[in-house]
Parts: sequence; structure tokens; C-alpha cells
Amino acid sequence: MSVEKKIVQSLKQVYDPEIPVNIYDLGLIYEVRVDENHKAFIKMTLTSPNCPMVDELLEDVHDAVSLVPTIEDVAIELTFEPPWDKSRMSDEALFELGMM
Repeated sequence: MSVEKKIVQSLKQVYDPEIPVNIYDLGLIYEVRVDENHKAFIKMTLTSPNCPMVDELLEDVHDAVSLVPTIEDVAIELTFEPPWDKSRMSDEALFELGMM
């Protein structure tokens, strides 16, 4: 299994503090990549730019990705372009929230 897939598995263990669905299936993760120095780059967003739990959520993402074997460093880019909307949610998330 690729390192990126292991990172995705780890990100699926991180839940949005206000919505009972993991951040990956919510569509908050825009990009996952790993460079030749084993540094993980995560580009993500939030459901709202005014999320009061932003620091806690970013820390949870950092901690989860740091646990993936071979990852030596983690950089997280928080973006609001494009803005998040429910079309980014997986079918599993839509089902879980009764939106399907």
C-alpha cells in the first residue's frame, strides 16, 4: 500500500468536531502528497472559515499523519479556495448524515 493511501487511512480517523463524519469523507482534504524527504503535504479546508475548532482540528490532522510509518514531517496548508460544499462529501458521508 502506498504511503499516500496510509495517510488517507489515518485521516479517516480524524473527525470534524461538529459533524460526526471523518474529515476525508467530508471532503475537507484537497490534496495528499509525500516528497522524497518523507515530508507529507496536506492541503485541506474547513466546512466554515469561522470554525472555532480550527487549531484542534489541524493538530489532530498533524498528529494522525505523523503516525504513518516513514513520515518524518508534516506540512498542512489550510485553504478556502475552492470553498467547501456538500458536493465534496463521499457517498458514505452523505448516507451517514441522512442526506442520501
